[in-house]
Amino acid sequence: MTTGRILNIPNILTIARIILIPVFLIIAYWPPALGVTDVQADITFRHALLTAIFILAAVTDWFDGFLARALNQTSAFGRFLDPVADKLMVAAALVVLVQWKPTITMAFAGIVIISREITVSALREWMAELGARTNVAVSTVGKYKTAFQMIAISVFLLNWQPLNILAYILLYMAVFLTLWSMIIYLRAAWPYLKQP
Repeated sequence: MTTGRILNIPNILTIARIILIPVFLIIAYWPPALGVTDVQADITFRHALLTAIFILAAVTDWFDGFLARALNQTSAFGRFLDPVADKLMVAAALVVLVQWKPTITMAFAGIVIISREITVSALREWMAELGARTNVAVSTVGKYKTAFQMIAISVFLLNWQPLNILAYILLYMAVFLTLWSMIIYLRAAWPYLKQP
């Protein structure tokens, strides 16, 4: 049973997550304050703030789903907006990271992750039209992919040099899980895709 209300607590958290995206971008690109004598301290604070915002968004992603079930406040609007909010925040963070670290390793990871989200979203929409959306429901691999992705991006945003190698390891584990989960979804949809 669902409440059907749009402005319930879980949906407010989801909307807040979307509102955090422009805040995240403004902080990422805001020029150093005039008169700042310790530029490095300003940069360190900025990276810590960006990491905190991204982690807050990741936590509310889990929390809004938990509250929707616990408070019986699930809604069609929430089921639509929740995954959109997640993808928007991840895409925004990846675009920023690719600009900060313009290397083929970062660009490749960003392209794979964003492309997978577009592909799977389109696949789910198409499968829903066929009445078979449950065949491409979120898998366990997809959940692990999201966890590795969120942790990797958070470590990159922190921009602490000793964790740089760890960040790349986590990111490419997320890339591997991203491709694996996409293959799982495509295999589940293949019987429908090969129909004339």
